[in-house]
Amino acid sequence: MMTKEQLKSQVCAAIAARKNDIKQLAENIWREPELGFKETKTAQKVEQAFDALGVPYRNKLALTGVKGRLKGGKASKRTIAVIGELDAILCAEHPDADDQTGAAHCCGHNAQIANMMAVTMGLIDSGAMAYLAGDVVPFAVPAEEYVELAYRNKLIEQGKISFIGGKPELISRGEFDDIDMALQIHLTSVKPERDNGFIEISTTTNGFVGKLINYKGKPSHAAAAPHLGVNALNAAMMGIMGVNAIRETFQEKDYVRFHPIITQGGDLVNVTPSDVRLESYVRASNVPAMIDANERITRALVAGAMAVGADVEVKDLPGYLPLYNNSSLNNLLQQNAEHLIGEENVWVAKHMTGSTDTGDLSHIMPVSHPWIGSIRGGLHGKDYTVFDEDMAYIRPAQMMAMTIIDLLFDDAQPAEELLANYQPLMSKDEYLAFINSFKNAS
Repeated sequence: MMTKEQLKSQVCAAIAARKNDIKQLAENIWREPELGFKETKTAQKVEQAFDALGVPYRNKLALTGVKGRLKGGKASKRTIAVIGELDAILCAEHPDADDQTGAAHCCGHNAQIANMMAVTMGLIDSGAMAYLAGDVVPFAVPAEEYVELAYRNKLIEQGKISFIGGKPELISRGEFDDIDMALQIHLTSVKPERDNGFIEISTTTNGFVGKLINYKGKPSHAAAAPHLGVNALNAAMMGIMGVNAIRETFQEKDYVRFHPIITQGGDLVNVTPSDVRLESYVRASNVPAMIDANERITRALVAGAMAVGADVEVKDLPGYLPLYNNSSLNNLLQQNAEHLIGEENVWVAKHMTGSTDTGDLSHIMPVSHPWIGSIRGGLHGKDYTVFDEDMAYIRPAQMMAMTIIDLLFDDAQPAEELLANYQPLMSKDEYLAFINSFKNAS
């Protein structure tokens, strides 16, 4: 009779035996990075991998998402998703960036897809699904990186999507309605003095509101008649300075962040800038702080326009909610990680001031999103490179597969107990009402 530990061992061995296939998939995706809601080549690679494994799937979800399903051999009681993100980040300085788009996978999402598929391979090759009372959904999702806001806002105006991020879009379309909980990983940097990788069990992250800011002035000859114009660039600079003037009023415990970029700063150097555009996030560790900081930052931005007599439109977009990892899932992942790589290489992370749309998912179902130390250089940086292939592509998949077995073995009783003790932060309807409240705000 198969025991749970024997099954875990078989799945881990099956994943390790597939290392070449897993690494090849990661590298193939790395070579053709695509930005969010444009990941057609990447989605096709996922579909081809599912086809080779005989996994049924649905595609073109939220434009590019691909959702497979492995059926449990026993009466299916619960469903666990393993999530991989399809998109790349903008990092034109990375040596492997796409020459035309500037996209690069120095976010590590290619490794997420590889780990998602590694879990799938391991569960199939080992025959593990026959022993599990539940389904596993390998889910390749689009557009986690919150970039190209003007482009995505245009997609919204065209009715092609409703939200900037992939997971909010999929939630709104009901694609998580048949899933009870979700696992995923993300790569992170290892300090130069450390020889080996690690696994950090994630706790919380910031959330944010997206902002599009458009200052409107009046053009004039910049040298001969500046007095006849209204300088929208000066208005933008005053607005940014206004935000800087109130930074000290934000409480440290809220981890407030505002980091704008100017996407359009003028047309010609000898014409007073009359159309200046900015994009930014307003981040914080909790929803009340997000709302409060966003309102105060908007006032400062508007004051910049008033100071020089310009007009301004500040458009708020639904961003991402703070991430709250489920403690029960975290505990299982930590135990399995320690078994794989030793207690000294596994620890619990502090609050992280970045953001992910997995935060949105964490408000309606249990999720866990650990960090995998396996790269040198900076995350989203031009020096990003994987240095520990086992830690990047194999160990996270083994950890997640073992956790799935923990949850769905023994007639899925552990999954049932976890859900019985779980209280979502929001219902799906409450979540959608909240993020929709940011639309058209100004």
